[in-house]
Amino acid sequence: MQQTQSRDDDWSKLLVLVGSRQDRAAFERLFHHYAPLIKGFHYSRSAQAFSAEAADELVQEVMFRVWRKAASFDPTRASANTWIYTIMRNCRIDMLRRNSRRQDADGGDVEVDDIWDDSPESQPLLVLQHKRSQRDIAAGLRSLPAEQSHVLEKAYMEGKSHSEISNELGLPLGTVKSRVRLALKKLEAILSKQGAS
Repeated sequence: MQQTQSRDDDWSKLLVLVGSRQDRAAFERLFHHYAPLIKGFHYSRSAQAFSAEAADELVQEVMFRVWRKAASFDPTRASANTWIYTIMRNCRIDMLRRNSRRQDADGGDVEVDDIWDDSPESQPLLVLQHKRSQRDIAAGLRSLPAEQSHVLEKAYMEGKSHSEISNELGLPLGTVKSRVRLALKKLEAILSKQGAS
């Protein structure tokens, strides 16, 4: 019988400290690490559905749930990344549903693109987080076609929504979304190769 091992990565250890001791310093480190990733996730999925303030709201809601539920985190069953990603995904879907209900009178719908595909191969932000290294990501961005790296930098470095990028660059919104998606997939592949070498 295979023995289940506990995750011993830094983020899982910090999450265990938050759950077992309500360790504020550990939570603060988790917050500073995951907040930009949560915002990036928000901006990558659909700028149409929410205002820019919604990214901050999503961060607050996710990290509040992380603090409240940290005691239920089991490092033998999942890593902190997977566990927090699941909370983030659920919060995002909840926000989409609330937003959709508010817009129903105007005929607003939740787009298929707004629901994150949770199959492992469709989690570029999660893979990027695992491989995260400023040097590797910078090299990866340089290897992308200019039009893709440009929209990715605007979305993640400048924190702009897809709509803002579309207006600023004079591109159709669908083109911006496609370029971001393609760039993330290429960057994921580049970082995966670097991680394997």
